[in-house]
Formats: sequence, C-alpha cells, structure tokens
Amino acid sequence: MDNVLTVNVMTPDGLVYDHRARIVVARTTDGEIGILPKHAPIIVPLAIDEVRIKRTDADTHVDWIAVNGGILEVRDNIVSIIADSAERERDIDVSRAERAKQRAEKMIQEARQNDNIDEFKRANVALHRAINRINVAKHT
Repeated sequence: MDNVLTVNVMTPDGLVYDHRARIVVARTTDGEIGILPKHAPIIVPLAIDEVRIKRTDADTHVDWIAVNGGILEVRDNIVSIIADSAERERDIDVSRAERAKQRAEKMIQEARQNDNIDEFKRANVALHRAINRINVAKHT
C-alpha cells in the first residue's frame, strides 16, 4: 500500500471523509499543494477553499470537499485534515449556501456604510465560505 494515501477529514462535529486516494490537492494559506504517496511529513494551515481527492477505485473518481480553514498533516501516507467545518459536494445544500451568500453581501454593505472594519472582515469570511460551498457543489 505504498502507492496509496489514506485521507481523513475531521471537524468538531466528527469524521466527514475517510477514503484511499492517489492524490490530494488543497489550498494552503501560502498557495496550492499536491500530496502524493510517500510525501514528506508536513503540517500546513488551510485556506477557505476546496480540497480535491482523486480516489483509487477509478481514474475519473474525484471527491470534492469544501473546507473552511483548518490544518493539513501528512505522515506515513496518511493525510489528515482537521477543519473548522467541511462538507462533501454531495452534502451541500446549495439554496442554503446561496442565502448565506446574500446575507454576507448585505452585511458587507452595512459594514461599509458604518465604517465597521471588524464586521466587514467577518462578513467577508462568511461570503468566502458561502462561495466556496457553492463552487464545490457545482462539481456534483
């Protein structure tokens, strides 16, 4: 099993994903990273973005996960992602994500009008998370 990765995605709510993969691609706070079997041990912070996992069962089988921050650790062909929140593409409620996007856009406008930097930053993160979920859901 040296040519295979085990991929686990955990959130405070529990295990979201547990499968074998050929490659994992994720966005860190410094840019995109690709993990192949026998990758050197590493721990990196994740950005709010999608994680792409190419499964071992078929060349065309790719799983997508919306990850909202967290860390990625690689050790001994095990990729562990501990995320603030994460959802597989098949589990995303697109209409809920669209509503969250609209709320965040409204909060951004209000924060700009009130010159509230903290509220603007929070709304911007909420907007980024909603857009991430919408984009990942499009992969289904």
